Amino acid sequence: MKKYLLLTLLLLTGALGAMSFGPAESGYKAGDVARDFNLKNVDGKMVSLADFKDAKGYIVTFTCNHCPFAKMYESRIEALDKQFASKGYPVIAISPNDVTAVPDDSYANMVTLAKEHHYTFPYLIDETQDVTKAFGATNTPHVFVLNKENGKLVVRYIGAIDDNAQDASKAKSHYVADAVNSLLARKPVATAKTKAIGCGIKWKS
Repeated sequence: MKKYLLLTLLLLTGALGAMSFGPAESGYKAGDVARDFNLKNVDGKMVSLADFKDAKGYIVTFTCNHCPFAKMYESRIEALDKQFASKGYPVIAISPNDVTAVPDDSYANMVTLAKEHHYTFPYLIDETQDVTKAFGATNTPHVFVLNKENGKLVVRYIGAIDDNAQDASKAKSHYVADAVNSLLARKPVATAKTKAIGCGIKWKS
């Protein structure tokens, strides 16, 4: 009986770890117009989407240092930037968590991680969590593909990077890459939303 209760508690803890609490229902939907933001990068400079003058759109990715899912997807986030930044769709990574709750996600640790992995994209900190709330991000990682249309930033995809967090080689659906390739080909995005799988964002109390 005790063994059964312990197993139940472990399963519940794991499930809660992948859920998010706080602002979850608000935020952008596919087709909405997103607003620009201004956040501090790991190089100490403030970064806005408008800084990327030649961009056709953006792969805005909410991720972090500590989350096991974010770690599993880190190399894939790097690969997305290498694949699409030169084509006009750079990765813009944002760390959304309350660093008081998760010290591993502190700005200093973000700087260290970015240097160790030679990030080719901005890694921004959302200290107020206002940008995270505006987007409606709930998990790390959680991706929003934006497309520039008539001077506006239109949300064309929201969700997971692909359909296999544990093994990239076994992923059958590459949602973000497919969405960006469709936009580059001036075609509609077939899958505009999927469920973001990852650690729930840690909100300020």
